[in-house]
Amino acid sequence: MIPWVQLGAAKVPGDGGELRLMRRGQEFSIMAGSIELMNSRLSGSEEALAGETIARLGGRPAPRLLIGGLGMGFTLRAALAALGPDAKVVVAELVPEVAAWARGPMAFLHGDSLTDPRVTIVEGDVAAVIAGPGDGFDAILLDVDNGPEGLMRRSNDDLYDAYGLRQAATALRPGGVLSVWSATQHTVFAARFANAGFTVEELRVRANGKRGGSRHVIWLGTKR
Repeated sequence: MIPWVQLGAAKVPGDGGELRLMRRGQEFSIMAGSIELMNSRLSGSEEALAGETIARLGGRPAPRLLIGGLGMGFTLRAALAALGPDAKVVVAELVPEVAAWARGPMAFLHGDSLTDPRVTIVEGDVAAVIAGPGDGFDAILLDVDNGPEGLMRRSNDDLYDAYGLRQAATALRPGGVLSVWSATQHTVFAARFANAGFTVEELRVRANGKRGGSRHVIWLGTKR
């Protein structure tokens, strides 16, 4: 069996521990301690996050999207494939090394998505982008930490509390969509989401799409 090799490590800002980039042949993994956060063979639920969100935008012209978390780029690439040439996508990635890995050892996974003229990469906290000035977003897609029950960084929880959800609602244009990826079910969060001014759907999706894998959760909230 081909052994895993560590290609890099990165400190997560805000005492969030350490990420490690691992490679085994053509397979990549990003680890937090002994926990695998993402794997290049398992893209189905991240792709579904993009597809299901864009489907609910109803073909509105020149949509503007914010993606929280670049990761291995599955959500970004799926979004670009589903969007037209007039779309704009902002990707906020907290850990600079993750963006560097995307341009370095994992460049073949990302393809030309990082140089797509529709894309802007912001190295910083997605919460700051949500709270910042601007014309608003038609959709905000959050794949941050491990979902509402985070593993890495306590302040990530602020995205998913009542105040964070209201901030997201304020940043969304009328009828906009806030979508949240999670590794696990979270009944309390689902209720909190609905109470923050959203009509919420909950989907169970496979980690590897039609090929199976563990079940992940996507919540899709349409701003009321």
